[in-house]
Amino acid sequence: MGSSPDAASSPGPEPGAGHPPATGPVTGRRTPGAGPPPRPGLPVPRTAAGRDALAALLAAPGDAALAVDFDGTLAEIVDDPEAARAHPGAARALGRLVPRLRAAAVITGRPAAVAVRLAGVDGAPGLDHLTVLGHYGAERWEAATGALHADGPPPAVAAAGAELPGTLAASGVWHGPWTATAVEHKGGRALAVHTRRAPDPQGALDALRAPLTALATRHGLLVEPGRYVLELRPPGVDKGVALTAWLRGTGARTVVYAGDDLGDLAAFDAVDRLRTDPEAPRRTGLLVCSGSAEVPELAARADLVVDGPAGVVALLDALADRLTR
Repeated sequence: MGSSPDAASSPGPEPGAGHPPATGPVTGRRTPGAGPPPRPGLPVPRTAAGRDALAALLAAPGDAALAVDFDGTLAEIVDDPEAARAHPGAARALGRLVPRLRAAAVITGRPAAVAVRLAGVDGAPGLDHLTVLGHYGAERWEAATGALHADGPPPAVAAAGAELPGTLAASGVWHGPWTATAVEHKGGRALAVHTRRAPDPQGALDALRAPLTALATRHGLLVEPGRYVLELRPPGVDKGVALTAWLRGTGARTVVYAGDDLGDLAAFDAVDRLRTDPEAPRRTGLLVCSGSAEVPELAARADLVVDGPAGVVALLDALADRLTR
């Protein structure tokens, strides 16, 4: 989505309903040899609901909460999930913005401890009150104490995991060096099969979809598709459920949620419900897509599309700049 016409630099007046649609991506990129990088202006959401939420955040940051996905949002998608690292400016940008907000969280399908390590947020300046919700909320890490709270892993995931090697071997596509790092065991709470490194990633994904769905169904699990990945996990566990429960505890009236994949649609749905809840008519929400041509469904739903993790970092920095004027 690097060329998507969904976000515009707006270094001037405050955003509001009268602003024009956004016209270019927020990238945070630097021209070589140009000296210190200039701060990008604050982008203007393309929807009225998004502009209202941004205006509410700027007017009352102490009533606002920020929630972000990890893979594809704070970190680039890579072939080997263990090789993922947050964008070099992510922890710094979060550390500038988060102290000015009511609450902030990273919401991910990864184990919470893994996300904390890969994001580099443990002990980072300004992130004393960050929360990391791992396994879609089944694990919770609090930066204030360093404590990790976790539910027990569901037995159905272990049972499906025991059958998984045979299911993959029978698929007809499970061969070659790409398979060595293609299975991700998410702390006993979910199983993910990645096809990004396969010679034909989409073909492998299509071939695996039916057998993995059958395996999941036998064990009462669901299959969540993503960017060249199929994840098996228990029903009722998703980013929307995690976001809703976390927001309930914050008391925030405005929420910004940033994600990049199909799994983030549940969180988008949660924000939409918050924005239209008749019992909370003053609540607002801003939906941000960390743009990718691989997931047009999310970009179509977003109030604002930015250019991947670099664009997310640029947005966080632009918000922090505006709030420190």
